[in-house]
Amino acid sequence: MTKVEIDEGSGFCFGVVTAINKAEEVLAQGGTLYCLGDIVHNSREVERLKEMGLITINHEQFNALRDAKVLLRAHGEPPETYETARRNNIEIIDATCPVVLRLQKRIKQEYQEEGDGGEKQIVIYGKNGHAEVLGLVGQTEGKAIVVESLEEARHLDLNKDIRLYSQTTKSLDGFREVIDYIQQHKPAHTTFQSFDTICRQVANRIPNIRKFAAGHDLIFFVSGKKSSNGKMLFTECLKVNPNSHLIDSPDEIDTTLLHRATSIGICGATSTPKWLMEAVSQAIRQAL
Repeated sequence: MTKVEIDEGSGFCFGVVTAINKAEEVLAQGGTLYCLGDIVHNSREVERLKEMGLITINHEQFNALRDAKVLLRAHGEPPETYETARRNNIEIIDATCPVVLRLQKRIKQEYQEEGDGGEKQIVIYGKNGHAEVLGLVGQTEGKAIVVESLEEARHLDLNKDIRLYSQTTKSLDGFREVIDYIQQHKPAHTTFQSFDTICRQVANRIPNIRKFAAGHDLIFFVSGKKSSNGKMLFTECLKVNPNSHLIDSPDEIDTTLLHRATSIGICGATSTPKWLMEAVSQAIRQAL
């Protein structure tokens, strides 16, 4: 008898839950609700909410809107989004994650304390172009430097003071690598401070998902292809269990793998809905 188990620690983080709950509440009241960007990096959940009436728009479409209601997702937005909303009489339903919101305020304060002519660099360890990172860089009028990896950190100007922050969903190990490099290579006359702004609800999933993945013969990691958190957590699964497979729906299950395993684990990202993992579990059980 093959054991099939869903990881209880996987699924939406509280920031995503809040955003989706807000969308569902507003949609239930009737009227038109727009969302600026995909509400979550999972196409199946986006499709579910689209069927309920949620209309996903990009920034260009947002700029052209007037007298509308728009939800801002958990990733957060730069200040100019709010300015556009004021100009165009757009009602904002703000679902920015509280962890992201605190980070935005810290970076904005750091930038304002600096002034325009200083030598201090605000550096963000994060994914270039990611929605959260765009919101963080926006707090500095676009002047913050984004580094995605240790390799990119090696190109920083270490002759200037550095204040290092992190995207909330990045790997803690990678962040520490960047910190170690700067500390070891910066000259004595410059100052360096790092601020661990990684969400612990996300960071704590790494040891948990490693343990879960190591405890099964076969792993199906369910995640949208756009999810950076999904890519990071799937990599952690692969480290401890090479027989891990990334899928975004039950349709992608390779059924030839099933009969070679006595224990199958299903887990996912902070952007993966529980209902989707349950659908994968049901499809596996039917195929066995």
